[in-house]
Amino acid sequence: MFLPDGSQDQIGGKLNDRAKVNHLFRKVVRRRNYEAIETPVVEYANTFTNPNVGMDPNHLLKWFDREGEIEVLRADWTTAIARALMTKNPDQSKWFYQGSVFQKNENGIESQQAGIEIIKMDPLLGEMESLFTAVDVLNELSIQDYLIELGHTGIFDYLIKPLQLNKSEEEKLRIAMDDKQEDVVYRMVVSRGDQAIAKQLVELIQAYGGIDVLQRYRERWADTKELVDIIDHLTILMDSLKRLGVKDVSVDLGSVRQLRYYSGTMFSCFLKGSGKICFSGGRYDRLYNQFDKNISAVGLAFYVDVLTEVIASDPKPDKICLLATPETHVFAEQLRAKYLDAEVDILYSIPEKHPYSQIINVADEV
Repeated sequence: MFLPDGSQDQIGGKLNDRAKVNHLFRKVVRRRNYEAIETPVVEYANTFTNPNVGMDPNHLLKWFDREGEIEVLRADWTTAIARALMTKNPDQSKWFYQGSVFQKNENGIESQQAGIEIIKMDPLLGEMESLFTAVDVLNELSIQDYLIELGHTGIFDYLIKPLQLNKSEEEKLRIAMDDKQEDVVYRMVVSRGDQAIAKQLVELIQAYGGIDVLQRYRERWADTKELVDIIDHLTILMDSLKRLGVKDVSVDLGSVRQLRYYSGTMFSCFLKGSGKICFSGGRYDRLYNQFDKNISAVGLAFYVDVLTEVIASDPKPDKICLLATPETHVFAEQLRAKYLDAEVDILYSIPEKHPYSQIINVADEV
């Protein structure tokens, strides 16, 4: 039997490494006082496709239920958790999750995530806690060669405000910015009659780097309080990460996210060896507008399969065989307790080719 495109069976070492990532992630977040949360695998499509979230229905795995409602496999943890928290209304602020999300994209249809969500917390405190938790997890996984990139949706939102774009136009421009298509961005904005904004947005696409980028744009926007406040906020985060010991921190002032619910600081982490993103997240206060709530919310998701590719596998234990008979099988099973650090098989005969470093004959025991 074949599998659908994007699905795959997994066996052996990769599953052990994935379990290690999940175990160490859970170890870190529990000691930082995060509470576990889990949402159903099956949700209503509107949870993810409503205007506050804006996921493309074509990317979801969906079907009709008996009442004619569209159901989908969980497409996004953050959105599902927001729905759950507003239903349960708990007092806890810090939450963590582990499990799959399902979307049709270039990487397949199922991906493993482990992430955190923080609500009802001072915005700067929540962002610092999110980033510091991420660094804590990477340290626990012995991953050191990475770069954390910071951005902020407020810059894009502020600059396009005079254009008075409708949702469709804004979505197209957001996608072009996210893909760093300078020519597309320029043409779209010039067509609205504003060459100055078009130039600023194109320049922003190239506005990435270190603290010098923040300093340059703070001077450029010195007379615009909203933008200066954003630059100062990003400067605090960058400086804090540096003082924590993170070697490489950069900003991308032209960064946007295609998901509409992001509403402030954004962050991503790139593994230097492969260039792959191992976690991403940010602020998403506006996600809660659909519940008529005005609360702060921030979080991030680790991509477990990406981390699994780079962590060091645990050393392989010794493989021991206890050679027994039906009469001595119970004795062999009791003997197994002496070899807790090894992988132990009980067999009645030894195959010609075997993986065992030690064979212990208990066939004559009574």
